[in-house]
Amino acid sequence: MVKQNITSELDEIFESFDKNQIFRDKLILQANYRPGEILHRDEQIKQIASILAPVLRGDRTSNLFLYGKTGTGKTLSIQYVREELLKRSKKNSDFKLRIEYLNCKLKKVSDTEYRILAELIKKLGGEVPTTGLPTEAVYNKFIDLIDSEKQLVVLILDEIDQAIKKISDGFLYNLTRMNSELSKTQLSLVGISNDLTFLDNLDPRIRSSLSEEEIVFPPYNALQIQDILKHRADKAFAENVVQEGVIAKCAAFAAREHGDARRALDLLRIAGELAERDGSKKVLLKHIDEANEKIERDKILDVIKTEPKQFQLVLLAIIQLSESKKEPIFTGDVYNLYQDLCKQNHSEVLTQRRVSDIIQEFDMLGIINVRVISKGRGGRMREIKLAITDKIVKQAKEIIMDSLNYN
Repeated sequence: MVKQNITSELDEIFESFDKNQIFRDKLILQANYRPGEILHRDEQIKQIASILAPVLRGDRTSNLFLYGKTGTGKTLSIQYVREELLKRSKKNSDFKLRIEYLNCKLKKVSDTEYRILAELIKKLGGEVPTTGLPTEAVYNKFIDLIDSEKQLVVLILDEIDQAIKKISDGFLYNLTRMNSELSKTQLSLVGISNDLTFLDNLDPRIRSSLSEEEIVFPPYNALQIQDILKHRADKAFAENVVQEGVIAKCAAFAAREHGDARRALDLLRIAGELAERDGSKKVLLKHIDEANEKIERDKILDVIKTEPKQFQLVLLAIIQLSESKKEPIFTGDVYNLYQDLCKQNHSEVLTQRRVSDIIQEFDMLGIINVRVISKGRGGRMREIKLAITDKIVKQAKEIIMDSLNYN
């Protein structure tokens, strides 16, 4: 009987989705969708094209660096220019042009220099085992592969800052020096970073050779994001299903988040999915609020999941103190409990200063609120409060306990 009930309930759910046509083509709101027209980035696209245009006559171009916050159109713009260059280069048979794109943040790519090179070799038609060779042997394989014929190679390394954080900037130095080892091929690099201060932290020799040309992508403002959303929403949703004010609200949320168009598109797509689940005929303003809450929750839990063990131990100390104490929590309390948790977990104990830096990072991520309290001659203390809901705290604690193998 129970089985029959659940079957009929599932039938109702599936039928309601069949009848309720909110989306026309949801793919248009996905981050990996490439629109035919890229709005509000004409200036940057023209700059990229001007710098890379010499490849069409067989000349090596300057290395180029694109940087700006997440969702400011860097990847879309470089991919657009890449496709246009490849279309034109087919008309010229004097030399071969290869423009290869690699996202360095992909799992199993950014871990080591070896893996990035292995992935590039794969893209260029070669093959190396995923592990097992000395890194130098993989470099030699890469050089032999690209230097096997007369060609021009442009490597686009997206989210390069993520890879350098995990390995070292020596990897970039080796790539920028590679032309001296090539006889038939010329190699140019395009680096893309979400971190605007990334270049400042590089070795000065690497910075001068890598970023011969730089283009900054400014954040979109609320009106520009509205344009982008409207342009996509017209194709993504069925007619008249988006309530008036939804796109403006979506754009306002994203403009607050440093003009991140990708976030705005995610917000609109998730709001559409929530409207579908509600059986609503329209995407309403309330669906935007619900979608925003869901994205915030998912983002925080994703950060907690991927942070190193030391970050998780500091956060666990804050959570446990919040559960056991009604009075304010201070940095010293957190450090004392953190030390105990490290001993239980057989982990290295970081200095109090480093733990203070981690606490500051949690504050920036919106996981906690830190308030500096003056104690007169006694100096200043930092009061800590969790800034996430009880439900997220519970999920966060489960993630940490699981990650640290607590029973």
